[in-house]
Amino acid sequence: MTAGRNINSKSKDWCTPKKYVDAVKKVFSGKIHLDPCSNEFSIVNAEVEYSLPKKNGLIESWKFPSIYVNPPYGRNKDSETSIKHWLEKCAKAHENYGSEVIALVPVATNTGHWKKSVYGRAKAICFLFDTRLKFLENGNSTGKGAPMSCAMIYWGKEYNKFYDEFIKHGAVIDISHLKNEKRIGNPSEILSAYIHS
Repeated sequence: MTAGRNINSKSKDWCTPKKYVDAVKKVFSGKIHLDPCSNEFSIVNAEVEYSLPKKNGLIESWKFPSIYVNPPYGRNKDSETSIKHWLEKCAKAHENYGSEVIALVPVATNTGHWKKSVYGRAKAICFLFDTRLKFLENGNSTGKGAPMSCAMIYWGKEYNKFYDEFIKHGAVIDISHLKNEKRIGNPSEILSAYIHS
C-alpha cells in the first residue's frame, strides 16, 4: 500500500481495522459476499475471498450482491496495474451487476481515477476522521498510521444505510448529483456553476 508514494513497509498485507469492517457489514445487512483483495491476515471474512497468488481479484468475477475492497494502493510493476484499475472494477460491478460496493482508498480527489470512477458513478463518500488511519499490518495493530488520508467510497442505492453507519467515522457526502456531470475534470467550470446556481 503506497498510494503512489515510496514504499515505507515491506508488508503488502495492510488490513482494514475492525471498526470499519463492522461498519461495512452493517451497511450490507451483516454479510460481505466478496473481498477481492483478501490475504491470510484479513478479518473481513467475506463469503468469497480472492487473494494472490492463487486468484487475482482484478481478473475474477465480481458478480456478487455486496463487495468490500481494500485495494493495493501502489502500482504493481509485474501486472502493470494500479488503484485506478480497482476503482474502475468497483464502478463496473455496481453498473453491470447492481452490486453494492464499498472501497477503502486514499483521498486523491484531483486524480484521473477519482474523476473517472468515483465522481458521477459512486453514490457517496465518507472522508474518514482518522487522517492517519491505522491499518492492521499482517494482522497486528502496529500503531503506525497511513501516510495519507483515506475515504470510504460507496457505489450503491442504500445511501441512508451508508450514511447511518459511516457518519460515526467521518464526513459523509452524497455525490449522486454528479451523475452525468460533463464538467468533471474542469474545476473552473464546476466552481462557476455552483456560484451561479
